[in-house]
Amino acid sequence: MSDVLVVAEGRNGELREVSFELLTAGRELADAAGGELHVAVITGPVAEYAAELNREGVDAIHTVDAGEEFNHDVYVQAIEGLYDAVEPGYVLAPNSVNGLDYAPAVATALDLAIVTDVVDLELGDALVATREMYGGKVETTVETPTDRTLVTIRGGEWPPAEGEGSATIEAADVEIDEDAISSTVTGYEEVAGGDVDIADADVLVSVGRGIEEEDNLELIFELAEAMDATVSSSRPIVDNGWLPPNRQVGQSGKVVTPEVYIAIGISGAVQHVAGMKGAENIVAINTDPNAPIMDIADYAIHDDLFDVVPALTAKFAD
Repeated sequence: MSDVLVVAEGRNGELREVSFELLTAGRELADAAGGELHVAVITGPVAEYAAELNREGVDAIHTVDAGEEFNHDVYVQAIEGLYDAVEPGYVLAPNSVNGLDYAPAVATALDLAIVTDVVDLELGDALVATREMYGGKVETTVETPTDRTLVTIRGGEWPPAEGEGSATIEAADVEIDEDAISSTVTGYEEVAGGDVDIADADVLVSVGRGIEEEDNLELIFELAEAMDATVSSSRPIVDNGWLPPNRQVGQSGKVVTPEVYIAIGISGAVQHVAGMKGAENIVAINTDPNAPIMDIADYAIHDDLFDVVPALTAKFAD
């Protein structure tokens, strides 16, 4: 019987979506281990965060009010203190810039096994973590026979937890040694940002090299406007300079989980699929019936996008 401790992540006063995905992964692991699910909320508006994270399946939420933004030294101290108090078998953290900052330090300090960038977890005689390598071309499994393990999970691989919970919420009895804080985060700067965040979109109309020319993007934007959707793309479109980097879906772009993802002229390279396979409904439009994207699509349209897209635009505009 082992409990699970999940470390939530916030930024600029808002919880990141991966926090809710961690709750799902954590609950599944806690069920398999016969334990409880505990959540650590460290820095930021912790009371607000805790209320949002009080989802079905969460047993306890522990808050550490120690500043407004992420700090490596604060997180390491806070997680060490919570680990001693909760005594979990497993710790789950996001495979994010912040998570990968503190996770190795925590694992070293607590003498935990660590597995990063995990896309699936199974617990039997050992914890079996699935990872992807070589741009998603190869899946590997890692077994950790000990229940003293820290895992970072990739965003978009688990659905976010839902339903109102009844967790106990309490301020953790964790003391932060201010003299041991050697660095400070002064702020965040969005790289290649814009006025659109494709990760927040419910419907994405995504375009690939099949669009042929930059001028043809007008067709895609017309469809998106008719559907009240957001335009995104595969990497070749960004590499060509036709759309900015903040529109790119994939391993080198953003991971998205919209309700509807329409892939137009996208072959479905593994790097792209890794960024959108969590979409609830995938629609693929492609002239190649053997394109990899057609294999994962819920609805596959084998036809010329230059015929299909205007017809869809006209239909949605009615």
